[in-house]
Parts: sequence; C-alpha cells; structure tokens
Amino acid sequence: MSVISIIKLLFATAILLLLVLIGLNNGSQVDFNLPPLLTQVVHQPAALMYFAFFAIGLMTGAILSLGGGKKLGKSTKS
Repeated sequence: MSVISIIKLLFATAILLLLVLIGLNNGSQVDFNLPPLLTQVVHQPAALMYFAFFAIGLMTGAILSLGGGKKLGKSTKS
C-alpha cells in the first residue's frame, strides 16, 4: 500500500468521523430555502442537511475528476 493511499484513507476516515459528530450534536430542525427550484421551505434536521451537502459535493468532485487519464498521441517512430 502506497503512502498516498494511506493518506487518502486517513483523510476519508477523518471526514466520516466529522460527519458522525455533526449527526450526534446537531439534531435541531433548520429551514432550507431555494426559491428557483423549491416552492416550499424544507424543514430537516441540521445533521441531515450537512450530510446531503457533503454527498452533493462528493459526487460533484467525483464527476469532475472523471476522464483525467493520459491521452494517447501518435507515435513518432517509423
């Protein structure tokens, strides 16, 4: 296992621990308004909102990082 893989694993574990702590300590209801898309106010626990925003950000980052492989060019060898 490479050092980079271990660092990524530790970072992901720390973020998940942070999400658990947020979920345990933020159970009160919050209002979420998004007038262009939602006509009604959404009332959800704060922890659920944090988790949803994290998931949206994670999916956005994953989608934006797709297709970053090496491009194959024409060989100059004859």
